[in-house]
Amino acid sequence: MKLIRYGILPALAAMLAQTQSAQTPTAFKHIVIIFQENRTPDSLFYNLCTPPYGTTSSCSATPGKGQYDIQTANWADKTNLPNKVIQPLSVPLANTYDLSHAHSAFSAMCDFNKSDLCQMDGASGIPCSAEKGDTCPTQPQFRYVDNSTGQINPYLDLATQYGWANYMFQTNQGPSFPAHQFIFGGTSAASAADDAIGTFAAENMEKSGVAGTSATAGCVAPLGTQVQLIDSSGVEAKGNAIYPCFEHKTLADILPAGTTWRYYAPSAGSIWTAPDAISHICESSGYGGECLGSQWKNHVDLNPPDVFHDIASCNLQSVNWVIPKGQYSDHAKGNLGEGPSWVGDIVDAIGNNPKCANGETYWKDTAILITWDDWGGWYDHEAPPILPFPQGGYQLGFRVPFVAVSAYTPNGYINNVPHDFGDILRFVEKNFGLTPGALNFADNRGPKNDLSLFFDFSLAPRTFKTIKTALPASYFINDTRVPEDPDDQ
Repeated sequence: MKLIRYGILPALAAMLAQTQSAQTPTAFKHIVIIFQENRTPDSLFYNLCTPPYGTTSSCSATPGKGQYDIQTANWADKTNLPNKVIQPLSVPLANTYDLSHAHSAFSAMCDFNKSDLCQMDGASGIPCSAEKGDTCPTQPQFRYVDNSTGQINPYLDLATQYGWANYMFQTNQGPSFPAHQFIFGGTSAASAADDAIGTFAAENMEKSGVAGTSATAGCVAPLGTQVQLIDSSGVEAKGNAIYPCFEHKTLADILPAGTTWRYYAPSAGSIWTAPDAISHICESSGYGGECLGSQWKNHVDLNPPDVFHDIASCNLQSVNWVIPKGQYSDHAKGNLGEGPSWVGDIVDAIGNNPKCANGETYWKDTAILITWDDWGGWYDHEAPPILPFPQGGYQLGFRVPFVAVSAYTPNGYINNVPHDFGDILRFVEKNFGLTPGALNFADNRGPKNDLSLFFDFSLAPRTFKTIKTALPASYFINDTRVPEDPDDQ
């Protein structure tokens, strides 16, 4: 794959100057990063453009001020001759098929032209796999989530009542395992040296070179488990794969003294449980074993609903990564449609938590950052910027939704500055007194913004308004289901 210089989208260039004068958020005592799975703005948030949340004039593929960059018709499809567009159809959130979101699927949807720019018209080339006994529907990639029952209202309420990013791009051009490595450690490379030369873990786990045959990841994966690497030219050479146990610093390692952290995740060995792939955090007992490290034991919680207990007991950490069980992720073919309630209930728990014994009120002291780990194979019209050599062979990826929630986020704020997952790390660094980019991975390249525009500390803190959800927090707290496999792509 040829590389291009990182270029800010033309419509956004003028907006970048705003970041220089934005007030630095230093008041937050807690940051909660909620990760959901596998959606795009065009697909999941299509209903921002329909009543009661908006109209077609609320959205535009070339948005003006106060408009969502969501395209509701004429989705590009190079195979649909003669007009090369297709009209999207609806699909339930808990649908019965999944789309590939491997790097090859990125390449198909991107459809680079001779100038090495994504034409975003190749989604029809993304493979689809249906549940056993079912088949994929027509145009499976070109579908938006049906909200006729109000199922995704919590997401739409959060997006319209708080801060929405029109241009949040996933940092990697592939699936969940590398995406979660980027959100935790700023890279999916095995080491700082590999990151510097643009060699990254690019896919999910495989066994003996057969993709999709090993569900266990990280330093506790069975012997023979591998993860495919991609080089700085964007090539995934056959045989260029390694055991998925890495050694480099993460954001958790550079937090200042007294800054605590916790990573809530469904299981050890999950591709979503990023710390299990970091050798000095996991301290594995061996192939197919378990993590025994003190950091693992003290900071990784393998029951995601424990986040509700920690909020209620005023034990919320300084930095929190919150990963769902597969049942209430938004991952296609695997979810049960519970994700919007899960996210809304966490926000409600923070917003409605009474004053703690030390006098702290979480709502006034917490920033909640909600994003999705990758595009999941769903159509999106917005072309990603590509980083320069050597990282550009795998960065950046497609747009994903992003919502910022706090007492200082203006109602209905729409941000038009380009972001990627590195900006989330930069925001954490800046908030806790570190120099943005201190990790020197994704936090120190790419858009290099820090989310400050989502928070206006000149405003009086907003009174929290409960987000209505279909399922109460107690549903998740009392959930005894064994976590399902979060992802197979």
